[in-house]
Amino acid sequence: MQLLRELSWYFKQQRWRYISAMLMLTAVAFLNLLPPWITGTLVDEALAGTLNSSRLLSLVGSIAVTGLCIYVLRYFWRLSLYSASYQLGALLRQQLHDRLIYQQPDYFRKHHTGDLMARATNDVMAVEMSAGEAVLALFDGLLTGIIVVGVLFLLVDWRLTLIALLPWPFMAYGFWRVNSQLHDAFVLAQGRFGQLNDQVQEHISGLRLIKAFGIEKRAEEDFSRDAIAASDANMAVAGAEAKYEPVIIITMGASFLLAVGGGAWLIHLEQFTVGELTRFTLYLGQLIWPMFAYGWLLNLLKRGTVSYQRIQEVLQAPSEIENCGEKPLKRDADIRWQIENFRYPDTEKNVLSDFSGELRPKQMLAIVGPTGSGKSTFLQLLLRFYESEGVNIQLGGFCLHDYSLEDLHQHFAVVPQEPFLFSTSIAENIRLGKADASDEEVKQAAKLAVLHEDIMTFPDAYNTEVGERGVTLSGGQKQRLSIARALLKDAPVLVLDDALSAVDVATEQKILQHLRAQRGDRAMIIVCHRLTAVEHADEIVVLRQGQALERGEHAQLMVQNGWYAEAYRYQQIEQAVAEGR
Repeated sequence: MQLLRELSWYFKQQRWRYISAMLMLTAVAFLNLLPPWITGTLVDEALAGTLNSSRLLSLVGSIAVTGLCIYVLRYFWRLSLYSASYQLGALLRQQLHDRLIYQQPDYFRKHHTGDLMARATNDVMAVEMSAGEAVLALFDGLLTGIIVVGVLFLLVDWRLTLIALLPWPFMAYGFWRVNSQLHDAFVLAQGRFGQLNDQVQEHISGLRLIKAFGIEKRAEEDFSRDAIAASDANMAVAGAEAKYEPVIIITMGASFLLAVGGGAWLIHLEQFTVGELTRFTLYLGQLIWPMFAYGWLLNLLKRGTVSYQRIQEVLQAPSEIENCGEKPLKRDADIRWQIENFRYPDTEKNVLSDFSGELRPKQMLAIVGPTGSGKSTFLQLLLRFYESEGVNIQLGGFCLHDYSLEDLHQHFAVVPQEPFLFSTSIAENIRLGKADASDEEVKQAAKLAVLHEDIMTFPDAYNTEVGERGVTLSGGQKQRLSIARALLKDAPVLVLDDALSAVDVATEQKILQHLRAQRGDRAMIIVCHRLTAVEHADEIVVLRQGQALERGEHAQLMVQNGWYAEAYRYQQIEQAVAEGR
């Protein structure tokens, strides 16, 4: 019952739907008492020879009208009760989505996608059933049981009722044993389902790699192992659930045996009639539903409790980045940073240290250096994906936490290292940067990213579906689409995080030329390995092992003859060899 208490906030919110459903269920419970009573009367009158055709028609008609009323009430209580439970499922999914959207990258490093998907599907469904089916089983099962037992005890025969209820304590003990087994089995089953989801998601996402390495058999074996483990766990749940019905059947069989035996003895003593025994057994048959409802209730609540705990683990997971800033963010805000040291959570090595600088509107900052020098880390700090006491980044004279995350992220247009495309058209993927952009604006952004001509080679042009994760496009086309998306956003700061690695040098130069010509008042931050992309930067910073070892304009760094100059000359030679010069 703990789950129902935890969901009390929702029951209060939807109280009128639940109250109306319970009122209709109450009416159905009382109406269900009429057919057995009428049937018992009909049997007694038939045996006594007092039943005529008009009386028979009247009794049968009463049963028919009662059945019709029960049918109508059942239809409407289902609409009322289940619509409320379905809305709870929709609400929980929305809360999970909103919570995950604002979680930081480190959270997803610790939690697998498949498991999170399982919580948003199977776990939400289990809670949804608890708010619908379990409420039905609790209220209707309890109400029906109390009413039927009350009628048997007060209006039929209390002695026979006590005899028929003798097996029930054994049923309660059986349910308690089964319930304990079900809890442990369901916890394991939900975990196995999350692992299976992970396996499917990874195999589909990495299908090209699996085929390229020819490891289909190994992937098949890995999936089979997880599928068997999930199946075994679900079989354990099914095995525990299957024990409910035998307990109920044995209990009811014993109750009927005792009731018929005791009733026959009372009839022999002429203290009971055949019609009354018929009425008693019909009422006793109505107790099958409360028994099943009780077992069903325990089952649903155990499932729902486990699932609700898993959902709450996501909803209550603390966010390392608080979103409480309210200051307005100006477009012409400059960026200043002073990073004494920064290390990722659960690590001991500094990724950045003693790194400071500034970027004003219309300026272009380039950050270069060997792999693992901290370039992308700086961008993640700038976007406030991570925070640390040793990091002080100010935007317009205020710390990043003084602004809301929404305003902060709208201030930057980021082209990431690995472009992500949604399974929709090329135009809609570009329009992600500006939802209300016209077709002409979309085309202009594509032209600036040197993508327009490629798009026009597709049969459907801008309406071409890119497929899941952009499978239709090449790596260079994906990068250029991401650049077009960022340009359309027209944010004050454009960030290119190694966003030109998959395009050739000629295309790269065209894109950079367009960016310089159309930059306007935008500032730019370019992180890359190909140094020809940063020749025109206002400042170039060379990071090595997290520290700024060189900084200045292209000409200044070439004179210093350090890492930058050596890397630039090497790349020039490499390019000349590639072009056959």
